[in-house]
Amino acid sequence: MPMYRCRRQSVRFECCDPLHRREPVLNLRNVDLNLLVVLDALLNERNVSRAGERIGLSQSAVSAALARLRDMFHDPLLVRVGRDLALTRNAEELIVPLRETLDRIETKLLQKPHFDPGADVRTFSISASDYAGLVLLAPLVRAVAAEAPNVTIHLLPRSRDPARILQANQADLVIEPSELFGDSEFLSAALMSDRWLCALDADNPAVREGEITQEQFLRLPHLVYGIGRDRQLNLADQYLAQLGIQRQIDVTVESFLLAPFLIQGTQLVTHVLERAAKRLIPTSSIRLVESPFDVPDIHEAMFWHPRHTTDPGHLWLRERLKAIAKELDAAE
Repeated sequence: MPMYRCRRQSVRFECCDPLHRREPVLNLRNVDLNLLVVLDALLNERNVSRAGERIGLSQSAVSAALARLRDMFHDPLLVRVGRDLALTRNAEELIVPLRETLDRIETKLLQKPHFDPGADVRTFSISASDYAGLVLLAPLVRAVAAEAPNVTIHLLPRSRDPARILQANQADLVIEPSELFGDSEFLSAALMSDRWLCALDADNPAVREGEITQEQFLRLPHLVYGIGRDRQLNLADQYLAQLGIQRQIDVTVESFLLAPFLIQGTQLVTHVLERAAKRLIPTSSIRLVESPFDVPDIHEAMFWHPRHTTDPGHLWLRERLKAIAKELDAAE
């Protein structure tokens, strides 16, 4: 994060009537923007020493800056709780708007009028499930390696709250089924759809034909995909739950890609997405059959914060992902 030069802050007081004095008003023209960089580090680290390491300042310099910040905001910002520091309510409310403001400043200062993937240095963070990682991001990584040698891609696990990580700028893109993301102020673009199949061990004796009936499906033990402590179900299992279908769930897992390997040698049945499952069949002894229930398809999309829309590098990344999705559809 660049350090910004500006005059030291001052506070002026105004009175709106002779009997009541107004709260102090910050004169932003006199605010030292370096203090906001320090504040951002403090709000994230909640530790004076680590905040200093993050922005290259000594502990004493950060402590002095914190004293000035407390005076500026008329709030302690960080308070001692035992051996730790905790944020005040005002400090908590500053986290997102402060980060957004500094991001906009940094982006504007560093932004180029165009992006050259063959020469420019960039880092992008993408949050996605392991399913999207296998189907979409693996081809993207290969494309970046060939076309953009100075671009680094950070692959982040799927978040239980994808809107929050976009708002906090913890990810440049989120790849998520549009059915799960819901309505929001974030921008999006469709990538691909996929359908649900049932996966069983290749030698499962309970299902010997090329299809599975509803009765057979309900008699078998199940493996289901869930994320987070509350085990948020995937869309197929959400659909079955909405139908009121009761099943014997023996295993839950937070990885789509582990499911085919976990059902090997068992009588477990699970719903899997066709594009990923077909890639895993050569490495696992499973078979795929049509689901006995009319489970709706999923529709993967990429989501991003409007702050990135006109960024040439971000635009290149989005267009590259759309091209990969189109190539996948053409290869089906």
